[in-house]
Amino acid sequence: MLSSSLLKYGFRIRTRHGLVVENLTIQGRDEADAERKLRQMYLHCEILDRTVSQGMRKPEQLSFEDVASLLSK
Repeated sequence: MLSSSLLKYGFRIRTRHGLVVENLTIQGRDEADAERKLRQMYLHCEILDRTVSQGMRKPEQLSFEDVASLLSK
């Protein structure tokens, strides 16, 4: 189970072969943790841009009536 303290870090990188990869999302305890995971997958990459957002949120609980009303629309 993922802790709610995890953040999502978005990266735009250039691989060691020169290809640009956009929209890489990695969860981590902090920026250093996410960057460490990134560099394990993409050795010798250059980070061009990074963003941070909140981690996963729990989905809202819907009642049967809520679901039925959505389906009848």
